[in-house]
Amino acid sequence: MKFRTFCLPVLAAMSLSLTGATTLPVAAQSSFNLETVAEGLSYPWSVAMLPDGGFLVTERDGALKHVDATGNQQIVEGVPQVFAQGQGGLLDVVLSPDFENDATVYLTFSQGSPEGAGTSLFKAVLEQTQSGGYALKGETVFAGNNKAYGGRHFGSRIAFAPDGTLFMTIGDRGDGDRAQVTSDHTGSVLRLTTDGSPAPDNPFVGDDSYKPEIWSIGHRNPQSAAINPATGVLWTVEHGARGGDEINIPEAGKNYGWPIISYGRHYSGGKIGEGTSKPGLEQPIHYWDPSIAPSGMAFVTSDTYPDWKGDLLVGALRGQHLSKLDLSGNEVVGEEQLLTDLGERIRDVRQGPDGYIYVLTDSDDGRLIRLVP
Repeated sequence: MKFRTFCLPVLAAMSLSLTGATTLPVAAQSSFNLETVAEGLSYPWSVAMLPDGGFLVTERDGALKHVDATGNQQIVEGVPQVFAQGQGGLLDVVLSPDFENDATVYLTFSQGSPEGAGTSLFKAVLEQTQSGGYALKGETVFAGNNKAYGGRHFGSRIAFAPDGTLFMTIGDRGDGDRAQVTSDHTGSVLRLTTDGSPAPDNPFVGDDSYKPEIWSIGHRNPQSAAINPATGVLWTVEHGARGGDEINIPEAGKNYGWPIISYGRHYSGGKIGEGTSKPGLEQPIHYWDPSIAPSGMAFVTSDTYPDWKGDLLVGALRGQHLSKLDLSGNEVVGEEQLLTDLGERIRDVRQGPDGYIYVLTDSDDGRLIRLVP
């Protein structure tokens, strides 16, 4: 497959601040080339960059694709069986921080059961087969108790902390009240060891009223997670309802309020919970109204984009753009909407080891695209 290259303008836009009363500064327009690395992907959900220049791409219906540096695709065998309905299926893929030595891959997926589907974590070694293909050899190391029928709000992203533990996000399964139930993984951020056990210094270890894997609660449907390289701290982005998509910096033991507080409204237009704030419940550092339906995020550290260095990129599904957020510490001080003319839902965004930014478009003919200044 040959790369397809075209030039696309980047359009500026404004976003509401937390107060909803002021607007963020508008960034200048710019342009860059988009190179299609792979196409014909069926609702791709996540991409991981391999050290040899290739990629692993998850497709929501349960396929894991190996894409080489020239765009050729192969199905990877050994992927767990997924519950592929609605938002459920094969979700995130992340390489072990020591992948070059251990060849280990982590996947999140919606796993079916007689009690309904929940969000699970699969750990495997990526091996090359005698035929020249690829296969996973592994097992499910964690299964959330967020089981429910239907295909709504599974999450789910993985982010490795600097100490080697991993964060895993889980959605509320369409039942917001469960996000406040501490014996339920639903609507929470988890912190696990690499074998799927609770991290031993998690905030609720030893408290029988909490699941020991829980790091924070009160989340709706976090489909973005990344470690801020400047601080080593986890950031997440989650879907609101009608408005109220949030950026959070989840802290150990904190409650982020869903569905007691929200900056959004029900799809019917009705009020959610008790308002936008309440003592003891945490505030987001930024929110969107109207919703952009965020999915996938990456901090820019590459010298390839000198004007973007230190910025945060967030994919937008409903918004059909890539949001570039200017940061000052933990504060969002500006926003620019990129790829608006592409007319595609952006499911994932990653910075590769080559310094380039890559995005996945969410459709039955999805593409992996590289942004080239």
